[in-house]
Amino acid sequence: MQDPCSARDVLGIVGDKWALLIVRMLKDGPRRFTELKRAVDGISQRMLTVTLRDLERDGILTRTVRNVMPPHVSYELTTMGRTLREATAPLLEWSIAHHPHINAARAAYDNR
Repeated sequence: MQDPCSARDVLGIVGDKWALLIVRMLKDGPRRFTELKRAVDGISQRMLTVTLRDLERDGILTRTVRNVMPPHVSYELTTMGRTLREATAPLLEWSIAHHPHINAARAAYDNR
């Protein structure tokens, strides 16, 4: 039986807001860096680069470079990445649905 605490490394992916948003943006197939940058509101170029590298290292996505001018780089979910997207989709939907309620609760708390 494995130690449940050993899952910390993997749970870091699930707990990373940028990683989950990128995984969500790749649900319909490969996308280029600039498409992801436009789609993920608020992410810096550096943070997008770091997050994409981490996801590639973890086997969540693949990076494909086509040798054309200018070079064409695209990112696509792996089989494991697709299962991560399926597993986290309810969490993302919950977040979207409850965002206004959480903002209201925060405002009420802050105004006490």
